[in-house]
Amino acid sequence: MINVKKSTGDKIIDGFIYLILLAIVVITLYPFWTQVVISLDGAGADGTAYSSGIILFPTQFTFESYMLAFKFDALWQGYWNTILRTVLGVIISISFTSITAYPLAKKDLPYNRTFTSFILFTMLFAGGTIPSYLLIKELQMLNTIWALVIPGMISAFNVLIMRNFFRSIPEELEDSARVDGAGYLRIFTQIVIPISKPVLATIALWVGVGHWNAWFDSLIYISDPSKQVLQIVLRKIIIQNSMADINSVIQNIGKTTEFSGRQLQATVVMFSIIPMLVVYPFIQKYFVKGVMVGAVKG
Repeated sequence: MINVKKSTGDKIIDGFIYLILLAIVVITLYPFWTQVVISLDGAGADGTAYSSGIILFPTQFTFESYMLAFKFDALWQGYWNTILRTVLGVIISISFTSITAYPLAKKDLPYNRTFTSFILFTMLFAGGTIPSYLLIKELQMLNTIWALVIPGMISAFNVLIMRNFFRSIPEELEDSARVDGAGYLRIFTQIVIPISKPVLATIALWVGVGHWNAWFDSLIYISDPSKQVLQIVLRKIIIQNSMADINSVIQNIGKTTEFSGRQLQATVVMFSIIPMLVVYPFIQKYFVKGVMVGAVKG
């Protein structure tokens, strides 16, 4: 291996690049760290945790706000609805996306370009909010989990990514299985799907994060408070500044009204972030490979 000695100019450029990357990391992580500190700061009741402008560490470390959040029923109901929506959304989306993309990966499919053009058309034009609402209403899916899952179960972009990945699979694998008597369904389920973990994990991550963070469709299609997702609960607490439910929880457990609502807001935000932070490391090893192969091939 040849060691190339860097010039002074190259070292200066590298230094600037590292500084820029460091600045991006700080800007990205600081809001998250701020919420962590406020949620753990026992001095949050008087505002000292966030009145100075720059927040680095809690002044009085405590998990009291997290213990209080565990008693907030609306939070856990929203949690359950969001988990149910995310799991169903990922399973249905992966299933239908793969079933749609696999035939399109075959160049000998009749009218392949026509079908692909129809899919691309949906990326450019949509029916709009009012027609979508009327459709959901006529299908009697209002106030059901299906109104949040079915309309977005197939994404044209995800179909194209998965189609390109399927095209990168050597045709000899399928030809050998076909010689042994395997049909298309068996080839798809026992050969194609097992070796497509990178693209499946990548799209599952995209779809999962999308469902976890989604709130607008729930705001439109769901009017029953017991069926609202977690993001709507957060919206009521943070944006609409509706602290009535939390204040009732505080009074029921005997806490004084000096307990910081801002601290509880930060705690609720942390509850919504933690699941994605836990899931992502297990999918990361597939993420880059799935994106690169699915985007470049074909």
